[in-house]
Amino acid sequence: MNNKVVIIGAGNVGMSYAYCLLNQKTNVQELVLIDINEKRIEGEAMDLNHCLPFGPSKISIKAGNYTDCKGAKIVCIAAGANQNPGETRMDLIHKNSAIFESIVTQVMENGFDGIFLVATNPLDVMTYLTWKYSHLDTKHIIGSGTSLDTARLRYIVGEKLEINPKNVHAYVIGEHGDSEFIPWNCATIGPEPIKNYLTDEEMEQIHVDVRDAAYEIIEKKGATYYGIGMCLTRITNAILNDENSIITVSTYNKEHNIFIGMPAIINNDGIKDIAKLTLTDEEQKQFNHSISTIKEAINNL
Repeated sequence: MNNKVVIIGAGNVGMSYAYCLLNQKTNVQELVLIDINEKRIEGEAMDLNHCLPFGPSKISIKAGNYTDCKGAKIVCIAAGANQNPGETRMDLIHKNSAIFESIVTQVMENGFDGIFLVATNPLDVMTYLTWKYSHLDTKHIIGSGTSLDTARLRYIVGEKLEINPKNVHAYVIGEHGDSEFIPWNCATIGPEPIKNYLTDEEMEQIHVDVRDAAYEIIEKKGATYYGIGMCLTRITNAILNDENSIITVSTYNKEHNIFIGMPAIINNDGIKDIAKLTLTDEEQKQFNHSISTIKEAINNL
């Protein structure tokens, strides 16, 4: 198995991910695009290849098919119906569950034994279905989860406090959706508790701004994709570089038999472990609400 990445779905999210991989120094050796629109991925592969003379890494890029999943380290699923203005992520569940059964089945029929990276909404449910359809070990199933929500949180806090967002150590956990929440009890600016910098009112407004960011972006430009492209690249680098980095992804919760956004330790073998969070009673209630939301969605399939 070499460092081959296969992207299924050449829409805005899939291609933002591909373009981001080209613009960062990565260990990706081969990049394969798969889409129902074969003509489009031929054009996308050509366009991406023309970036290589000015790119930081040498990558083999091509339009492919499901046979290319054999030997891949990562298969990223970015295919599915888009979230339209006025829709929640959960509104997409019935559209995308049937699509995923077909995709995952074809991937597995071609001998894939690497790591699935899921980017399609409703994210936690689609990650769960990927596990169910693939029968792979749960550590090899990773959803982008609340990585994007966490990035939005760190950006907003960094802007408000005029601090580099890389030094904002805070997470969004739970469902990648309306029941997500911020465990402020675990958040720090550098080594100091974030509550030394923000009032309760400010923290509540930041939570609303993070939760509703996607709705605002979709209303203004129709879709959100640059941010998730960067998050998928960050997760990819954590895998290929064997980093043992902590990223908030959708990972398996054994107690409740679901996938949900949690800070997870990621390395070359996928999910190594879950980073422990000490939640307040109120935060635990919010987490339980996210669990119930995801379980209800799965049960209604």
